[in-house]
Amino acid sequence: METLLLDTSKFIELNFQAVGFLFIVGFIGGLVSGFIGSGGAFVLTPGMMSLGVPGTVAVASNMCHKFPKALVGAIKRFRYGQVDIKLGLITAASAGVGVQIGIMIQRAILARWGQAGSDLYVSLSFVAVLVIVGGYIMMDAVKCARCGGEEKPSSLAQRLQKIEIWPMITFKTSGVRISLWFTVPVGLATGMLAATIAVGGFIGVPGMIYVVGASSLVASASELVVAFIMGMAGTVNWAMHGMVDIRLVLIILAGSLLGVQLGAIGTTYVREHMIKSVMATIMLIVAVSRAIAVPKYLVKLGLMDVSEGVLSLMSSVSFAFMCLALGVGSVIILGAMWKGRRAESLSQA
Repeated sequence: METLLLDTSKFIELNFQAVGFLFIVGFIGGLVSGFIGSGGAFVLTPGMMSLGVPGTVAVASNMCHKFPKALVGAIKRFRYGQVDIKLGLITAASAGVGVQIGIMIQRAILARWGQAGSDLYVSLSFVAVLVIVGGYIMMDAVKCARCGGEEKPSSLAQRLQKIEIWPMITFKTSGVRISLWFTVPVGLATGMLAATIAVGGFIGVPGMIYVVGASSLVASASELVVAFIMGMAGTVNWAMHGMVDIRLVLIILAGSLLGVQLGAIGTTYVREHMIKSVMATIMLIVAVSRAIAVPKYLVKLGLMDVSEGVLSLMSSVSFAFMCLALGVGSVIILGAMWKGRRAESLSQA
């Protein structure tokens, strides 16, 4: 087992095109992270895998790059008064437990079915979670936009806030009072997904919105606190098993640190339902990209028989959808920033 974990053949060769692509992916991931609070991993992990990076290495390297980026984003948005530090710390505490559980699951899959099984698990998990969560958020964003953009707490959050179970916690920045026990599942789910597929933010942010009752603006900002703590803890664990490719980390981080600051600035110019719209749009496009890539891993496991030509075509189409997700995400965010800033300038004129 040790030989498998320390085998450097799992690290891909890098050329100029791959480095450029990773930098751009990092920039867009940072832009998305600063804007919607997620670590951008639903773009970054599949982006690395589209270059041939094994699923476990992509997950570990993404987790390593996320905590310094999340720290920068959290500080930026704290200055705008958007971060509920108490909510972030409490969620991060249970997320830390979830991270350890998630790593054990991923290692068990890797030991039993090998890298192909791990890649299949990562891709199927991406598709399932992205479609379910992304679809729900998109419907809620459309509903919110039709109501004039005014965001209201979900009916579930309102019901949970009325249940008095000790200890009751008050989150001042969020304007929420709720039992501690209702925040625990949000943190556990965030940590488990972050460790297994390097995606926790798009569970953590909706969890804070629809379960706890925080606004999308505060939830997306507070999630950066969770991402920082969770990413640092997970990185140490994955690094001890030789799964972090520091080359990928540094390239992606270079782009991310630039993007995360722009994304954070963008939240000050848009209405809150726009954050949900951006999150859902990118999720659903990336889900298509990962779904198209699934047959490749089924073939490796001997569960499907597809010709090399068809697999090559499907890989190209999957990569194209990944690029589409990157482009759409950046256009929506930067476009929303431009419109918001222009409207602000006109109102001051």
